[in-house]
Amino acid sequence: MDRSLLEGNPHSILEGLTLGAYAIGSHEGYVYVRQEYPLAVENLNTAIQKAEEYGFLGKNILGSGFDFVVKVHKGAGAFVCGESTALMTAIEGRVGEPRPKYIRSNIKGLWEKPSVLNNVETWANVPLIINKGADWFAGIGTEGSKGTKIFSLVGKIVNTGLVEVPMGTSLRDIIFKIGGGIPGGRKFKAVQTGGPSGGCIPEDLLDLPVGFDELTKAGSMMGSGGMIVMDEDTCMVDVARYFIAFLTDESCGKCVPCREGLRQMLKILTNITKGQGKPGDIELLEALSETAKEAALCALGKSAPNPFLSTLHYFRDEYEAHINEKRCPALSCKELISFYIDPSKCKACMVCARKCPADAIIGGKNKVHIVDQTKCTKCGTCFEACPPRFGAVTKLSGVPVPDPIPEEERTIRKRK
Repeated sequence: MDRSLLEGNPHSILEGLTLGAYAIGSHEGYVYVRQEYPLAVENLNTAIQKAEEYGFLGKNILGSGFDFVVKVHKGAGAFVCGESTALMTAIEGRVGEPRPKYIRSNIKGLWEKPSVLNNVETWANVPLIINKGADWFAGIGTEGSKGTKIFSLVGKIVNTGLVEVPMGTSLRDIIFKIGGGIPGGRKFKAVQTGGPSGGCIPEDLLDLPVGFDELTKAGSMMGSGGMIVMDEDTCMVDVARYFIAFLTDESCGKCVPCREGLRQMLKILTNITKGQGKPGDIELLEALSETAKEAALCALGKSAPNPFLSTLHYFRDEYEAHINEKRCPALSCKELISFYIDPSKCKACMVCARKCPADAIIGGKNKVHIVDQTKCTKCGTCFEACPPRFGAVTKLSGVPVPDPIPEEERTIRKRK
């Protein structure tokens, strides 16, 4: 979302940044941009150059006697540098690690000087508020969340992309009216908001109005404005594992609750998705989450348990099924599913056999096909390749199914 603003309307950000600098008496501004966004960097530098040419930046802006310069800092792409103090540490040329916040950044920030840091989207709103007034801006949104918000709408949804909506718009309207709903007639299961550190919100909360307080109360957050839609085929335990894995990699490692706590959470969640979970795992995950939320140094560690805590709160039955019954209700976790060819539906077309990368399909022309469970890698190619009009290949949860045809009959039994 921020990249789209930097690429598409960098002047709005520069104007907001200049107004903010004038208000606090600052003469130096920085824009921190990920190294992976070259177009954003290029457009921003072009905008700065043009603004300087027209006298909107630099020395004696528009004859006011006010000086202000803006520099672009290209970051290394570390997720933790989205945290304010880590971002400032990176601009100073050091490793992007957060620092304790017992001294606020507006007292000692960048190079120990008073600093004001805001999100790109926030700065872009400043010129609009100055031009149209605070009452106009406050008239949009809810009591606690004003204005509009840009969301990145992705996942199992018809219309993906960036959407800007007034605060207070319901999740249902965003997903089904703007996003077009779930493709293929699949059923909606959950939506994750706020980026990797956000939480998953279930179907019965679809009418929740989008706002800072409302999302936090539901166990998620506004965060970066990400919105990932999931359908009925999504395993919520695996979703938690995926995001915890990402956050584990992105942890700077400075504090133990985040560095070690997330690593242990990832190990336990991975075991659960592999069918190796055991009683007490949920309680241990909860204890690790509580420690990280209370003791981590920065917002990355404090918010990292959200994917687990929210999925556990709303989908606890899936965790219990993985641990107690060794099955994945969503038929998603590879180690907990098996593929089976129904003899009554198999037409011996050999499509699945030709496409199987592991040569795990037994059976030739006019012979019933069988999945050799000892060779099957559970990649799902046979399931996708089987013509829909046949529907012979199915996914089953739990332990591998027994071979429906005895070994000695495999090469002689033919369809009648």
